[in-house]
Amino acid sequence: MFIIYYYLSENCDKYNRMRLIYTEIVIVGLIALTHLSCVNSESAFVQGAQSIVSGIGINEFGTDVSPEQGDWLIMRLSAEMPHLNPLTSTDAYSSLVNSWIFDSLLDRDPATLELIPRVAYKWEVSDDHLVYTFYLRDDVVFSDGHPLTAKDVKFTFDKLMDPKTDAPHLKNYYTDVERCEVVDDYTVRYYCKKQYYQHPVMLGLLEIIPEHIYGVGEFNNHPNNRKPIGSGPYVLTEWQTGLQLVLSRNPNYWRKKENLPYFDKIIYQIILDDNASLLKLRRGELDALAIRPEDLLRRAQSEKFRSQFNIFIYPRPAYSYIGWNMRRNVFKDKRVRKALTMLLNREKIVERIYYGMAEIIESPFMPGTPEYHNQLARIPFAPEEAKKLLDESGWRDTDGDGVRDKDGEKFYFEVMTTNSNPVAEKILTVYQEDLARAGIVMEIRLLEWASLLERVDSRNFDAVLMGWQMPPDPDPYQVWHSSQAEKGSNFVGFVNKEADELIEKGRICFDRNERIQIYKRFQEIVYDEQPYTFLFAPKAILAVDKRVHGIRIYPFGVYEREWFVPKNLQKYVYSQN
Repeated sequence: MFIIYYYLSENCDKYNRMRLIYTEIVIVGLIALTHLSCVNSESAFVQGAQSIVSGIGINEFGTDVSPEQGDWLIMRLSAEMPHLNPLTSTDAYSSLVNSWIFDSLLDRDPATLELIPRVAYKWEVSDDHLVYTFYLRDDVVFSDGHPLTAKDVKFTFDKLMDPKTDAPHLKNYYTDVERCEVVDDYTVRYYCKKQYYQHPVMLGLLEIIPEHIYGVGEFNNHPNNRKPIGSGPYVLTEWQTGLQLVLSRNPNYWRKKENLPYFDKIIYQIILDDNASLLKLRRGELDALAIRPEDLLRRAQSEKFRSQFNIFIYPRPAYSYIGWNMRRNVFKDKRVRKALTMLLNREKIVERIYYGMAEIIESPFMPGTPEYHNQLARIPFAPEEAKKLLDESGWRDTDGDGVRDKDGEKFYFEVMTTNSNPVAEKILTVYQEDLARAGIVMEIRLLEWASLLERVDSRNFDAVLMGWQMPPDPDPYQVWHSSQAEKGSNFVGFVNKEADELIEKGRICFDRNERIQIYKRFQEIVYDEQPYTFLFAPKAILAVDKRVHGIRIYPFGVYEREWFVPKNLQKYVYSQN
């Protein structure tokens, strides 16, 4: 529902994840491909790599079998979230786990992306789009047995908007909501000051927290941030720091008569290393895993691997970027920022690191969607042109030491990223070498995920390589409006009057075609200013144990709530329900 941080190695949207002779064959193939790329072209390399995996990816599996309860689903978390408060969490890992624990008034149909009933069985919108009324089911209870009522919905909204609540990333979507009113125990009404085309989405998908739990104590550091109480299909029954989180079926779940949820347990193992997680997958200790292109290529011709796992390859609703802290002197000039983009060989990275399974992007909207401005010219890898821009902006090597300088300041900066993602480190290593040849010193700092978020949120960084997970309804306000530069998600400090006006205009535009044109002009401004060096929209490569059924590829990924294991294939304890 809102944009959240993620990093590159994992499917962090809501839908996350051979023998000796085969290994040798694939390695030889890759060596040949590498040589071919040097002689011919990038496209030859990519085509050769893709020919190895052609025909492997499928779009669905086991969808013609009736779902059954039982078994466990064990997956990986490549980073550990600080807490599980759905209002104050900002990262995709918290969002992923919270989606099993908490409920919202509405949901999305995974196929159409339309809003559908959940805790609210119906809703009404006034003709002027300023009043929203939701009618709640009367049989929904929290996992501790306490009924969920309109008072909890109001409490959730009021707590979110409390000035003391640390949720600037989320509050910006609700600034035009004047108040929430309890009409009766199972009816809630929102009154809005201004129109906003996303009001139904933001009001409907806000995860509901219980007042009787979170209404007592200091909210931002509440003890239940690590022992959350919600009304969703699962309860967090175990959190072993650094090891795993165990979610068990909620015995009070309001949809249990529908045999939901299917799995007895959802287990997330915290595994920082990609190689270790792949080994666990091959040993049968993980059921689903997002794997790297190079790992897929190495395993693609292994009959054992292909007989054990289904492979799903699909566009991921996320993109990666390097964000420049525009408060720093070295990044204040847009000519410098453009030069930095021109010094990154994105084509080489797509070829050598992603093996063609990623798309270079030039704006903060998802390629393939109508909102994405596909007429923006690719900013090329052009070191000589970049050097001219740097010279024009006053960054020259005046003392002959090989490093550019200006007004006594060396062109030196530090870029931060997570310490558990070798893909990010590889990208930065390639970049570091090209920057050095242009007279720029870039140091790479690898941090734990929680520490990285803390540094970014406090604006204590020069540059950062991260990613954004994108929702189906794009609204650039959270990340790009100037009002979000100090405490919100606009941590690079991007400020542009016309961009602000376009963002605000887009929010009150209910005609999608008109809104698309507004957003395309906005993208032209961002493209010109280069507050980010936009990187890639990588494809998701998900390996899933073949005993898991009910898997479909939808427009925004896979929907794990539909997954199940038939009784005759179940590996762990049978359901007792």
